[in-house]
Amino acid sequence: MFADAVDRILAVLGKLVRVLVYLALILPAVIVVATSFTSGDAMRFPPTGFSLRWYYAFWDSPLFIDSLILSLKVAALATVLSLLFGFAAAFGIERCDFRGRELMRGFMLSPLLIPAVVLGLGLMQLQVWIGLSQTFVGLLIGHVVVTLPYVVRTLSASMVLFDRNLEQAAMSLRATPATVLRTVTIPLLVPGIISAGVFAFVTSFGNVSLSVFLGAGGNVTLPVQVLAYVEQTVDPLVAAVSSVVIVFTLVAILIADRISGPKSVI
Repeated sequence: MFADAVDRILAVLGKLVRVLVYLALILPAVIVVATSFTSGDAMRFPPTGFSLRWYYAFWDSPLFIDSLILSLKVAALATVLSLLFGFAAAFGIERCDFRGRELMRGFMLSPLLIPAVVLGLGLMQLQVWIGLSQTFVGLLIGHVVVTLPYVVRTLSASMVLFDRNLEQAAMSLRATPATVLRTVTIPLLVPGIISAGVFAFVTSFGNVSLSVFLGAGGNVTLPVQVLAYVEQTVDPLVAAVSSVVIVFTLVAILIADRISGPKSVI
């Protein structure tokens, strides 16, 4: 009886903790979105009145729209490149037995261990040395560096759970390695590839630390532009921009979830 009572209490406490954690994660976004619809000139919660004026101001602002377009462009290209390089790296690490494999795995995941400021400063100095400082290509390279570990880690997990008997069955039917990769391996890894792509896109789109060091002039991403705007003034326009970012992120995650379905390893 005592053990059953303790189990029930722990179960209730566990649910309560989960609710509190979810509220702590969701409430800041809810407050920001609610504040963006205010009709006043100051950020207040609850908002005073209801208006879309700050969303109109956002879409009429070339400063933020240009930064949004740049962020989407960089995030999309960084995602594609990270998937190409990350798939090749994860495939080689998980399928090939060679000396230094664990060293290579650690090297691919090392950007996750290096402080973002140190990584950004180092990349900036390197790009100054090779002549790519404050360029779109340099900014893109930095985003690929910071998104690649997420892709490698996600695809490596997918390949560990992959049933290689399916590949062997295809090869027993005289399918070439390229045909097996194209018709068996990649289709079965689609959920993991989509999950890795979402990780890469969201990480790149919301990155601030690297973009501060690598972006300048006409290469200012939306998060950096918001940060610079907040240093000068704080009004509901910032909340409107942040709400747009939240919507973009949620849409990307929902689309990935609908496409990948329950087979995803994440």
